Amino acid sequence: MWFKNLRLYCLAQPFELTVEDFEAALAENGFVPCSSYEKERIGWTAPLGDTAPEGDEAQAGAAAPMLTHVVGDYIMICAQRQDRLLPATVVREATAEKVAEIEERQARKVYRKEKREIQDDVYAALLPRAFTRSSRIHAYISRRDNLLVVDSASAPKAEEFLNLLRDTLGSFPVSLPDSKVAPSAVMTRWLNNGKATDGFVINDDCELVSPKDASNVVRLKGQDLDGEEVKVHLEAGKQARHLGVVWNSQVGCNIMEDLSIKRLRFENIREESEDYENETPAEKFDQEFALMTLQLSDFLKSLFTAFGGLEDPGKKLLPDNRKKED
Repeated sequence: MWFKNLRLYCLAQPFELTVEDFEAALAENGFVPCSSYEKERIGWTAPLGDTAPEGDEAQAGAAAPMLTHVVGDYIMICAQRQDRLLPATVVREATAEKVAEIEERQARKVYRKEKREIQDDVYAALLPRAFTRSSRIHAYISRRDNLLVVDSASAPKAEEFLNLLRDTLGSFPVSLPDSKVAPSAVMTRWLNNGKATDGFVINDDCELVSPKDASNVVRLKGQDLDGEEVKVHLEAGKQARHLGVVWNSQVGCNIMEDLSIKRLRFENIREESEDYENETPAEKFDQEFALMTLQLSDFLKSLFTAFGGLEDPGKKLLPDNRKKED
């Protein structure tokens, strides 16, 4: 279980809920597949997924898989989403056929309001026959670092995960990491100096943007960032919007201007974990989770230090964007 991207949320207060109470709360919002007439569903599922014990290890009548996976101060959870795939083009084509049939049979014109009603009826008729697609988002709560770490490159998907957690717990006050020094300013300084700080080494990937014109973007990949081309862009006033780095020869990634992390790579520790050939899938999951969280804890501390530390998360709490019932 190796995360590939990180969306970070700072907890406004320590997470003091017991694992037993947390488990019970998650169970009340467990994942249930879409019914025939539902377009989407989301809920909690076991983080271990298919790595849960099977065969002789799973006894008849055993309790349901745990919705939390705990290693030390880290609690892994997993949200599962299911969507019914009904393309808008299919609905439009079926609606057009229905409208044409009515106009020909009844020798009259079908107008806009009736077309919308027909389209709604067509949608309701087709939805139960639509294929379903499921996806999962893993995350963990670090009680040690007061962080929620979501494995997602997409801000909307991470926000959906956060809203599910808020629905589950009633409230979950968090903020995005707000560094005391702007990340773009620090990464631009690193490029100007030709070297980074706090254990980071500049890699061969960056994106430069003009602060005066957001459409004026230069993307560089797989080339020497200490070369003349980059210096020309920096002298013209461009700033780093994201930058590829390697930290302590252990973690490679792209740091984004909002302190999210993309293209996360674990260099040596991932190779070490693959040497455990005799472990069961569940044991391997547990081993990888322990190695990953300990490594990321140190990595994130260096990351925040490099950008001057973080402001008090209680000052800029994210708004609760859950859909309110009428």
